[in-house]
Amino acid sequence: MTCPNEHGDMMKVKRVEETTFRGMAVRYDVELFACAACGIEVEDLGLAAENQRALSAAYRKAAGLLTGEEIAEGRKHLGWSQEELARAINVKVASVKRWERGQIQTPVMDRALRGAFSGRITECDPYTGNRPLSLARIKLVLLRFGKHLKKDLLKGKGNRLLYPAKYLWYADMVSFRETGRSMTGATYAALPMGPQINNYGDLVDLIRAADETVEEPLSDQEERIIRRITATFPTDRSVFDASHKEPAWKSKRAGMLIPYSEAHTLTTI
Repeated sequence: MTCPNEHGDMMKVKRVEETTFRGMAVRYDVELFACAACGIEVEDLGLAAENQRALSAAYRKAAGLLTGEEIAEGRKHLGWSQEELARAINVKVASVKRWERGQIQTPVMDRALRGAFSGRITECDPYTGNRPLSLARIKLVLLRFGKHLKKDLLKGKGNRLLYPAKYLWYADMVSFRETGRSMTGATYAALPMGPQINNYGDLVDLIRAADETVEEPLSDQEERIIRRITATFPTDRSVFDASHKEPAWKSKRAGMLIPYSEAHTLTTI
């Protein structure tokens, strides 16, 4: 690379950098082009990608997650293709490819990968998010959303939870993505009007009648997730439109169930 200050060719240099990434202090090797005359240091696209992969790998090691190289090695040790690994843990092959190239997997997906590599496919109900269905907790979560949105999401004769179900879906999916467990254990189907509680017609009145006071209270992390979703989608229309942009819904035919393994594909939050 030529120095942008017109000092001629630059040389590659290597050093160790320290930074805070996703709340964790990490050290990683970087490679840059440096000018001996003016001291400027820059990256080209290739070095930027390599440095990002190095940062990703350092973070994964610090966080106890498999690195991209370890995922590829584990897969090859089993004699599996990327497609076969994807099928084993119920994700799309594009996810496996991204993880091996450096994108950081969630702790939930890391456990699934380790389970596959050890011959123990992780015990994960793909449609309830590792939690038994609780209608009382569905009501509790919807009441909490209503508190932040300043309206009653359960009110109204004929209210079939069209919009509230979108908030609930995001809450369950984000919770599963970040904690390994859904908030309510609800199962969701891809319907023409977006993600909806499966068999919602039979459940709406039961949800309204449930006693939320006997249910396990929301954790601090669940409370933060609900606040974040509310801040991101302050109106019914915003959450409705966002849910229709999600690959997890768009990739399913009408009536198909949406597995929680799709949580890592969320794009709007």
